[in-house]
Amino acid sequence: MPVIASSRRRLVRSLAVAGTGVAVVALPLFGAASASAAPSAQATAAASTTAYPDNLDGWIREAMDVMAQNGIPGSYDSIHRNIMRESSGNPAAINLWDSNAVKGTPSKGLLQVIDPTFQAYHVPGTAFDPFDPVANIAAACNYAADRYGSIDNVFGAY
Repeated sequence: MPVIASSRRRLVRSLAVAGTGVAVVALPLFGAASASAAPSAQATAAASTTAYPDNLDGWIREAMDVMAQNGIPGSYDSIHRNIMRESSGNPAAINLWDSNAVKGTPSKGLLQVIDPTFQAYHVPGTAFDPFDPVANIAAACNYAADRYGSIDNVFGAY
């Protein structure tokens, strides 16, 4: 994967996690004596964002936080187990030989999601890119929750 795409993906994920993608600066306005008033909700949210490492562990942990915010079940071990089976941890993995690929919709990313499934189960707050590791995990787990009750119940190709 090109360095530019990887950097863009990290930026998109960090902006999605921060919630706004802009810095919040408190300035005194219209006679306010100072900018020491209570911090805004945006400033507090931006200050409390978690930094995740840009690796498989970080992607899973970030996806689990997004999933928790959206009521999507799934454990770290089950997500990791399924990723290793589907892509060996390669977020750029693409399957160009199975029945989905023959139909023109190859499976993509860490959990090998086809585009229609990714679009239908995309989780807000993640990038709209099936190769984005966090978006791919969240969408796949959302699909697995809908179809099987949880990614924890998936032990083979799904």
